[in-house]
Amino acid sequence: MNKFIFASLLMATFSASCIAGVERYPLPNNSTFPIARAVEVPAATNLIYHSGQIPSPEKPEAEKGSREYYGDTYTQSMSVFKKFEASFKDLGVDFGDAVKLTVFLVGDPKMDGKMDFDGFMKAYTQFFGTKEQPNLPARSAIQIAGLAGGPGMLVEIEMVLAKPVAMRKDKVKMEKMKKDKM
Repeated sequence: MNKFIFASLLMATFSASCIAGVERYPLPNNSTFPIARAVEVPAATNLIYHSGQIPSPEKPEAEKGSREYYGDTYTQSMSVFKKFEASFKDLGVDFGDAVKLTVFLVGDPKMDGKMDFDGFMKAYTQFFGTKEQPNLPARSAIQIAGLAGGPGMLVEIEMVLAKPVAMRKDKVKMEKMKKDKM
């Protein structure tokens, strides 16, 4: 148990010093918009290119492709971020390690075919720029005609994450040790 506590403290100390190497440049003019103007990643860092995530059905019993099946842009964005959260556990990363997001939004038929950027932002700001997770990624949001997942799907997000080489491996090992002790 003492080894576990020592390793956790060592990891936290190492993490704080290594993550400081990722430089996040704020938007100009004291903008409070929750993205970085740019993110600089040092050489001794693993970059993880996470494939795009699409939403899970909100109501699987509804007709596939209907609005009820997937939900609105906010609901779909929350689903996508929750899927990332689950995937991150195996990778030894978290939202604070995200350095670049590419967001694909399909025009919402209920909004005359315009993307629901506000709905997306309502979900996004629960994971980025918070008191608990202040790190902001560089980000692009693009309206597209459709997604390969089919009708009713309004959101896909790709993410690039940066983690110091030793930290990611140590974090994965620590999670495995926790599971083994349970």
